[in-house]
This record gives sequence, structure tokens and C-alpha cells, in this order.
Amino acid sequence: MSTSRQDPSSTSDTPSTSGTPTAAATPFIPSPASAPDAATAAVPPRAASWGTPFWSEEFSGPIAWGRRWVGDTTSAYQYGNHNPNDNKLDWLDPNEVSVANGVATFTAQPSSHLLRNRRHAWTTGLLTTEGSQEGFQVQAGDHIETRVKLPTGLGAWPALWTWKDGNGEIDSFEYHPDNPNLLELTNHVNGGGTYYTDANAITPGAWVTVGTTYGADSVDWYVGGVKVYSDDTGVGEDWSAYLILNLSVCAGRYHPAPSGSAPITFAVDYLRVYR
Repeated sequence: MSTSRQDPSSTSDTPSTSGTPTAAATPFIPSPASAPDAATAAVPPRAASWGTPFWSEEFSGPIAWGRRWVGDTTSAYQYGNHNPNDNKLDWLDPNEVSVANGVATFTAQPSSHLLRNRRHAWTTGLLTTEGSQEGFQVQAGDHIETRVKLPTGLGAWPALWTWKDGNGEIDSFEYHPDNPNLLELTNHVNGGGTYYTDANAITPGAWVTVGTTYGADSVDWYVGGVKVYSDDTGVGEDWSAYLILNLSVCAGRYHPAPSGSAPITFAVDYLRVYR
């Protein structure tokens, strides 16, 4: 999530030219991967068999700002609440995360804020455990799972990822509606990743369950409870990092920026960590 990557079918626009991102890792270009063949794919445990979550956010009540979550700044953003050099129009605003009926909705919409590159920002929602009172971190060996509703509006860039000390980044998923059947799954710590495609499970407006096991020797990704990719590089024994769940807005470099001013939304049912 810290560096934009151009995947095989993305469209491009004029890039922003101001500055250099602080997230200095060289972009990793994953190899493509398709849905596993139903006749031959080993079916690993589904969510229930992971046992009781060690830590979870069920969105059954208001966001616990300060105690559990921070929503107005992250060290993954160059300027704390915005990061224009990473192809983002984001301007973080905790008011853009709301909860109702057990679901969190992240909203992005045009604002009057000006980014450092003088482009108009979109206020949008982000949740991170970094800087919260709990300060929760995932660590090597943990398994994380979330159920999300993929957005439909061009420019949407939702993701679940990790961050710490200038990197620590594992992307459980990134999604762009211009590539409607594709999830980006990436290990920025030790290299590895894939473009995973599944025209049945991954579509704009669909609910999808995505899981990641942060193995010391291999990070494994799951979609719909089925393991779809292992990177065989892992995170190492001593890795740990904060969680980030957010809706970014593309600025147009690798994926289209929003074509109008209509708000963009992204919904999340739950976030669970098993240890």
C-alpha cells in the first residue's frame, strides 16, 4: 500500500511530480495467479477452525478512537494525514468512518483541503492501531481475516496492510475497481506476491473474505477460506507491525482517479486475529 504498482490491465493518467515518497521500498511487481482448480486445490481450514480470535474488531459499537484505533494520522503517510507522493488524494478524517448494524463504512468524498502538490484532496477513512492506547501489533505466526464489501467507484483503493518503522508492510489485499476481478497480495518485507484473479468471488460490490497468515518462512493468503498463494519468503521470526485498514483514493498515476464528485464507500464486517 505504500508504493503504487501498475498491474497488467490498469489504466494510467498523468503522474504527480512533486517529491519522493518516504516509503522507500522498490515496488514489487507480483506474478499473476488465478483461482485454484476446484478439483485439485487443497482446501485448508476455514475461519471457524482457527479457533477463538486473540484480538478482534466486530464493529458492534462506535469506533473506540484513541483506545483501540487512530484515524487522523499514520507514520505510513509522509505528512501524517496525507501522502500525495504515493498517488493518493487522501486527507484522513475520522468522521469518514461510521458504524451501523455491525458494519463499518469508510467514505471518501471531495474536500476543500489542498495537498502539497496543490491538488484537491478527498477526505477519507483510515483505521490504524499505531498510536492507540492498546497499540496492538500482529506478529510472526498470526493469522488475520477480514470480510469486506469491495467498492464499485473508480478511484477507490481499499486495503488491509501492516506498517512499522518505515516498512513492515504486508498487504493482505489491495483492490482497484478498474481491475474488477483482481486482488493484489504482496509481501514488502522479504519480497513476494501475486495478482490473484477470480471472476466469481472478486467483483465490485461483492462481499469477500480475505485472510493472511504471517508465517516466518512463508506468508500465506486465503480468499473465501481457501489458500490461494504462498510466497515462500515469509516475515522472519521477529517481525511485528501495526494494522491499517483504509480506503485510499487514487490520484490517477497507475489507476484512474475518480471520474466525478460522488462519494465512494467501502464496507467491512469484521477484522479478526488468531494466534
